[in-house]
Amino acid sequence: MLVALVCLLGSCVTTRKVNYLQEPGRIIPAYKDTVTYADYRLQKGDRLYVQVYSLDEKITSLFNAGMTNMRQYARGNGNAYASDLYTYLVEDDGAIRFPTLGRVQVLDLTVREVKHLLESQLAGMVVQTGDMPNISVEVHVVQRSFSIIGLNPGRNALSKEKVTIYEALAMAGDINDFGDRSRIKIIREIGDSTVVKSFDVRSKDIINSEFYYVEPNDVIYIRKFPGYSFGINSASAVVSITATTISFGVFIYTLVDRFIIRPINKSQSSSSQKGGAQ
Repeated sequence: MLVALVCLLGSCVTTRKVNYLQEPGRIIPAYKDTVTYADYRLQKGDRLYVQVYSLDEKITSLFNAGMTNMRQYARGNGNAYASDLYTYLVEDDGAIRFPTLGRVQVLDLTVREVKHLLESQLAGMVVQTGDMPNISVEVHVVQRSFSIIGLNPGRNALSKEKVTIYEALAMAGDINDFGDRSRIKIIREIGDSTVVKSFDVRSKDIINSEFYYVEPNDVIYIRKFPGYSFGINSASAVVSITATTISFGVFIYTLVDRFIIRPINKSQSSSSQKGGAQ
């Protein structure tokens, strides 16, 4: 019973293992102040929603035909899934196929850079009206998402341009008490290579580190504590399981005493009495 009690207490989940924003120390690592947020650069396989605005109705209808119903959708859910029919795919050569312009190279460009590029290339199609810009382009990356494997697996749409690791975990339902927060891994595609970043999400220093922001197509791996098939996460559970263990031990001892030990003792006592009588 003592061994069982020690094992149960050893499987307790303490606040040290699950709390966020803890001060760095002997167990919680510190991270350098490397937090940066750079605009996302387009990769192969990304999809762009493009809306063209102009005072020339012919130009507007030419580029936006069939996209009236997508306009509000893209603004309100620009990072969610959109119909492939009304988006432009960044193909393997890094270009999109845009009407009248043909193939436009957008690989490794930001959304803002693509906007200015398209505006400059389309500007010659519209006559300048006073000091107002003759054409304006709205660009969004759609179908942006990240995935979680291990605990709480699933794929989640990035609801806005800048999403932190805490927001990403909240969108996935957070990590339960038996998830290992000290060894979170992010699998990230950078150009043609894939990197794996490992960090302790409990550290307060995360907000100042390179691990703070989630990027499109990131895969977050959350593993269970090694050897955990069950655990205890409250004092009441410890008391309850301890009492149950002791009660079970007493029950087993009572059965053994009644059906094994007592009959043996009784048999031995009878044999002794017979021997003494002889």
